[in-house]
Amino acid sequence: MGILHKIVVSTLPLIPRPIMRQLSSRYIAGETLEEALGRLQTLHDQGFGGVLDILGEDVEDEREARSVLEQYKLGAVALKERGFDCYVSVKPTHFGLRQSPELAFSLYDELLGHCASLGQTARVEMEDHGTTDATLNLFARLRAKHDNVGIVLQSRLFRTPRDIQRLPEAKINVRMVKGIYLEPESIAHTDAGPIRQAYIEQCKTLWAGGHYVAIASHDGGMAEELLSHIAAHGIGTDQYCFEVLLGVQEPLWQSWLSAGHPVRVYVPYGPDWRAYSQRRLRKNPQMLGHVTKGVLRSLVGK
Repeated sequence: MGILHKIVVSTLPLIPRPIMRQLSSRYIAGETLEEALGRLQTLHDQGFGGVLDILGEDVEDEREARSVLEQYKLGAVALKERGFDCYVSVKPTHFGLRQSPELAFSLYDELLGHCASLGQTARVEMEDHGTTDATLNLFARLRAKHDNVGIVLQSRLFRTPRDIQRLPEAKINVRMVKGIYLEPESIAHTDAGPIRQAYIEQCKTLWAGGHYVAIASHDGGMAEELLSHIAAHGIGTDQYCFEVLLGVQEPLWQSWLSAGHPVRVYVPYGPDWRAYSQRRLRKNPQMLGHVTKGVLRSLVGK
């Protein structure tokens, strides 16, 4: 990360809301479910599957967590009514994990039962390392009761190979990510090369164990290496897909889809969009350049 990049990253919280909202529009479907459904319809018409996520984390109390559950249940019904190939994905702290693991379990349990009645799946997301143990414990309890639930693992964490070995023996749907949270170097790879290599090896381990892998990355070179492995080992499209982020490297999605690979687009929405947008912008130097220009224009009144 260059000096200018670091400076702009440090000032992201100070960027005026209108500028940040405009820049984040490529990453965020909108603030309402209807806006998200509109974006999903466009993607559906193009042949892409979807992942619906309500932005937010670290609710303040049980009332707020239960409100989030109701929003997800409404979203799941809307997906069914429109015939979208799409599932819902929920952050554990959005269901109150930090306040009460039992509350989080109860809400996921209710959501998974609701999704099962609609013929849908749902995914337990992964957040920063402080919640990893609690999240995996939560997932193990849910998977013992529901077979329509998936999990997320992060290749940057040193612990992930052990976590893979501890997955339930049944076929598990794993979204494999590099990890967007900046973790301490004592527990995580911090350089791109080791993170990338760990990702490749962990995907191979998951496939060898009979698990399903959602390849959540826009690293084209890494994807080619994984696709070579898929072809060499006869791994079918029922064992993998690509999961991509709204607004990120769209030509790459199309190339994978055109080659016959299943592709899902992660479609986040909701009023709590700023924290997600800042994480995305930290990872995208080109967009940060646009941020800088936008801020400068606002300062000079143009």
